[in-house]
Amino acid sequence: MSQIKEPFTKPSLTLDEQADLLASRGLYIPDRNRLLHYLKFIGYYRLSGYCLFYQADDLHHFKTGTTFQDVLDLYIFDRELRLLVMDAIERIEVAVRSCISNTMSRHHGPHWFINESHFIQDDRFRHVELIAKIKRETGHPNSPTGNAKRREIFLEHYYSKYNEPELPPCWMVAEVMPIGTWSLVFSHLKDSAMKQEICEPFEIHYKVMTSWLHSVNYMRNLCAHHLRIWNRSFSITPMKMKKYKKYFSSSMSFYDQAVVLHILMSVIADGSRWQKRLADLFDKHASVPIQAMGFPADWRDDQFWRINR
Repeated sequence: MSQIKEPFTKPSLTLDEQADLLASRGLYIPDRNRLLHYLKFIGYYRLSGYCLFYQADDLHHFKTGTTFQDVLDLYIFDRELRLLVMDAIERIEVAVRSCISNTMSRHHGPHWFINESHFIQDDRFRHVELIAKIKRETGHPNSPTGNAKRREIFLEHYYSKYNEPELPPCWMVAEVMPIGTWSLVFSHLKDSAMKQEICEPFEIHYKVMTSWLHSVNYMRNLCAHHLRIWNRSFSITPMKMKKYKKYFSSSMSFYDQAVVLHILMSVIADGSRWQKRLADLFDKHASVPIQAMGFPADWRDDQFWRINR
């Protein structure tokens, strides 16, 4: 049975009215001007997502003793968590596209992606659309964006010096194509043996890599759009590889996403100690309940995370 819809009639509130509303719900505001500053530059609606954790009922009354600083600390923690996640994703993206490019080039030459026979085509992937996207992203002279898109010197050099193939080699294309495209390309490569060879450095099955890249790209999009990571229920979750299955949870929380990032980072950039920086972030914001992200209380004692090595 469909829900009966109604007109949206909520009025816009001034900053002062927004502050009054928070105060009327029991939020302790020791410095009203400071609150008004953050309402102006962050926004009431964005902050309200972090208020929910501290509210006691459906009427949005705050739990006794909740201060604006509590809400702000949670917001700052989530922002810093996104930055840490993006640091890992940047390294993963560069590593994966390099492995794909190196392997496919070694077997099929630097312009392997032009040959549609390498790909499975379905509702999610059309080779002609991939080529069109590469043309746009590299600023191909005949693309809608043309030279306006071609800002990288190496692309200028290719298009000014060479007339064929019409597109740059894959190692140039790799520099401008986003991880979402590489995730799609990898999942639609026709040769399973080739996909497994790409995955050799990570010691995971190509079906797992397909799932993990999809999950990483989803996280990347959340972070890029400044969406909440803390206590989010992730609609796209990574496949639980048998080798690591015991380290995953049964929830749809950030914890499983963190497990994937840690496994991949341990191969790509173990010296970065990404998992230790994650633990340090939790220590910095000790009031944030990590259980809301699916982390067990004793997670850092597990040898899998190697926090205390």
